[in-house]
Amino acid sequence: MPITTSDILGSDQVGIYLAVCGNVVFHPHELNEEALNRIDEYLGLERHPLTIGGSTLVGALVTGNSRGLAVADIATESDIDILTSFGDVVVMEGGVNTAGNLLLCNEHGAIASPAIPEEGVEIISEVFGIPVAVSSIAGEDVVGSLGVANDHGVLLHPDVLPDEVLLIEEVLSVPPMVGTVAFGSPYVGAGLAASNNGAIAGRETTGPELNRIEDSLGLI
Repeated sequence: MPITTSDILGSDQVGIYLAVCGNVVFHPHELNEEALNRIDEYLGLERHPLTIGGSTLVGALVTGNSRGLAVADIATESDIDILTSFGDVVVMEGGVNTAGNLLLCNEHGAIASPAIPEEGVEIISEVFGIPVAVSSIAGEDVVGSLGVANDHGVLLHPDVLPDEVLLIEEVLSVPPMVGTVAFGSPYVGAGLAASNNGAIAGRETTGPELNRIEDSLGLI
């Protein structure tokens, strides 16, 4: 099965710690061998340890695709140097810097939080090499925490609005589905990390939730 459950540093919030960006997954340095093996087996990507400004919350602070990356402005010069070896980098500033929480993207397109200024959205589109549209999800701004996407599909907060669904489907060019993780959490982006090959969800994620994740992300 291309999906599993795991803790990351004792937390069910897998998506806050793991950043899947194109063909690489960034993760905290402190992961144990079991967690690293699960990343290798189920995400099937190049793996690179990273902190952002000393923080282990890599998934909340970094996002991107195979062409470009966005990172919070707490990143040090050495952090940015590491990231630039994987693509062009845009540093998000001005209090809207939790890139992983504020962007939902795949190789086709990206959804940006309404909290990101218009000029920032334009830069992200240029760096990522994809169209970027601004939208909330379920009326909330933290779109990266409320959805998870790969190049086959996107899983969204159950209360996503119809007009939001239409825009997300158009921009990401994948079919949307709704679901939850970790025994009912609607914050699927925070509780799940996914590639085109597989996914890792928080330890408390139930069988029906795992089935839904597989369906939505084309992992069957």
